[in-house]
Amino acid sequence: MTATFDRIADFTLDLTPDQLPDTTREAAALMLLDTLGITIGSGPMEAGVIARDTAALLYGSSDPSFTARMMFDGRPVSIAGSAYASATQTDNLDGHDGYNPTKGHIGVVIVPALAALAEVIQDVSGPEALTAITIGYEVAGRAGLSLHDSVSDYHTSGAWNALGVVAMAARLKSMGREQMRQAFGIAEYHGPRSQMMREIANPTMLHDGSGWGAMVGLSAVVLAERGFTGAPAITIEAEEVLNHWEDLGCFWQMEHQYVKPYPICRWAHAAIDGARAIMLEHGLTHTDIKHVQVNSFHQAACLFREVPNNTSKAQYSLPFAVAAQIVHGRIGVEQISGAGLNDATVIDVMSRISVAETERHSVRFPVGRWADVQITITDGKVLKSGDTNARGGPEAPMSRDEVIAKFMEFATPSLGETRAAAIRDAALGLTRPESKLSDLTQHLYDAPEA
Repeated sequence: MTATFDRIADFTLDLTPDQLPDTTREAAALMLLDTLGITIGSGPMEAGVIARDTAALLYGSSDPSFTARMMFDGRPVSIAGSAYASATQTDNLDGHDGYNPTKGHIGVVIVPALAALAEVIQDVSGPEALTAITIGYEVAGRAGLSLHDSVSDYHTSGAWNALGVVAMAARLKSMGREQMRQAFGIAEYHGPRSQMMREIANPTMLHDGSGWGAMVGLSAVVLAERGFTGAPAITIEAEEVLNHWEDLGCFWQMEHQYVKPYPICRWAHAAIDGARAIMLEHGLTHTDIKHVQVNSFHQAACLFREVPNNTSKAQYSLPFAVAAQIVHGRIGVEQISGAGLNDATVIDVMSRISVAETERHSVRFPVGRWADVQITITDGKVLKSGDTNARGGPEAPMSRDEVIAKFMEFATPSLGETRAAAIRDAALGLTRPESKLSDLTQHLYDAPEA
């Protein structure tokens, strides 16, 4: 074993809940709640339905100690199948949290894996659950930095967030150090090193590969428990990536996640924010718009340009998202699915939007997601947003109340206000010393009432 692995093992297996800063614990509870809102909101969407049905068909278990119900569905499958289904479902409503330096997402696998593990591990306290969540975030985020720094292609989050699942599961299952090391190696080797820019060019239900990341992470843990070998994981133990692990336990990435105000690819958020600010400041409606010029970073400029004909394309379309914001003053599930995809007014405004890459915005990616917007109104006047960084991250955070309100907005339509409020209160209540993870999970598995 290397010194870096020993450091990670000490952090993962020996960190106590009282060693977690209060601010980190609060952030973990809030990110848990935010992710659950997107999991719930995405439940009726086609991708989630397919993922759950597929898990029921293919990913069952013959052993109750490895069986978990799928979230907000209730059917029993394997723990890996449960995590796969919920992560795939969540991944297909692009409103879950992320971490700027990794160019990707962590909660999308950590929360589904936690819900699956909670079915087979008893008596987990609330503070212990939040500690395990934090460990998953801290390991996954650094694995992402390591991968991006050591390979030439830009891979999806599933390629590295699987290691966060391993860390969280190893903690909750009290794995030995050698078993955890093997599980890291298995998960890294089999993690879906899928090409993110391919999905950007042609958006589908593949999204960010996180469904497979969740399944690979839990599968790796089960394999390692039975003696399967796979170590070392080079994103953890290779000399050229050691610098990414030096601040483990000192700098808490958990506190630096961004929360999305819109269920749209984060790369489009600065443009949406810029247009939103102009519309609000000048009291405009869509009838005032003659032309919109969006200047942003390279990856944002590569987002889907055509009129989307499905939800996947709508979530990766910058001009469609900006047009929806201009027309409706908000972007919710109804704007990116069903009749919203054929909204004639949105499509008309979209035709007046141009997008270009600007070098000063590109050089600030991935630390920031910047854009500037110029709106020409019908009288010929040009209104400018100035350089805008996407809100929701540490530099321009959503307030705690805003994050809670977002959860209720996404959860209530499917579950009703009473059950949504119970989940809200239980998730935020995990910070209390006397709380139990079961206070929350008792609300997570039953299918919504018809």
